[in-house]
Amino acid sequence: MNTFKLSNISLDEFRDFLRFQGCICQPSQSGSGHEKWVKPGLLRPVTLQSHVSPVPEFIIKNSLRNLGLEKKHFQDYQKEKKLKSKG
Repeated sequence: MNTFKLSNISLDEFRDFLRFQGCICQPSQSGSGHEKWVKPGLLRPVTLQSHVSPVPEFIIKNSLRNLGLEKKHFQDYQKEKKLKSKG
């Protein structure tokens, strides 16, 4: 049984994942409190609240769905990142 959870993911960590997936943060209107991340082929941008950390689990799930990814993709990314930081 997979016990990997999408909770307690920092905003910076999720931003790094979005960059890894090829997303780019579009400049937003000042004071909006949100970031829009885009990538060619996405039907809609990934929107994050720029002042909420950790990122709520439902936001991560919706973002992964929008990117056409599964929870396992994010889990694999985190494992790979940990391995690189150790070595």
